[in-house]
Amino acid sequence: MAADMDEFWVFGYGSLMWNPGFPFEEKLTARAFGYRRSLCVHSWVHRGTERRPGLVLGLDYGGSCIGTAFRIAPAERAGVIDYLRERELVTHVYKERTMPVQLMNGRRVPALAYVVDRTHPQYAGARTAAEAAAVVAGAVGKSGPNSEYVLNTLAHLQELGIRDHWLEEVAAELPIGAAVSVRA
Repeated sequence: MAADMDEFWVFGYGSLMWNPGFPFEEKLTARAFGYRRSLCVHSWVHRGTERRPGLVLGLDYGGSCIGTAFRIAPAERAGVIDYLRERELVTHVYKERTMPVQLMNGRRVPALAYVVDRTHPQYAGARTAAEAAAVVAGAVGKSGPNSEYVLNTLAHLQELGIRDHWLEEVAAELPIGAAVSVRA
């Protein structure tokens, strides 16, 4: 079944899933094909510094990613786009894209998403779980420890019934003291 041309969807794969910050009419689990959730973005402010960067999530090429699709009311579309651009395009490490996502009810709809720019200086590339955990364990930014971000992300994904085996491996590699998470 084709999407209604007036429908506007946003795809979230990280904190946007549980903290969208915008009004929506419907929220459904969805899958984006050709991209995966990855700790592939150096955080220089919120979860690290330029001297000791942390790692935050990006939607990177390869595989597929289960996340959340939000259907936005037509009257809210412009405001939601403005909000997302302010939130996601601060340093331009993400590129705004419209991509097809498959809702868990089987429908395919176009959705606005933010994909990592592999040419940006903040792109961290692919890492093993152990390499990512080593970076995460020592990074702290103005929003707190990087380990808190990873563990909170994982806890929220689990609450939504979404498994991310690689992120689970990263969390398992973190030092024992990092196992306590505080939800933002």
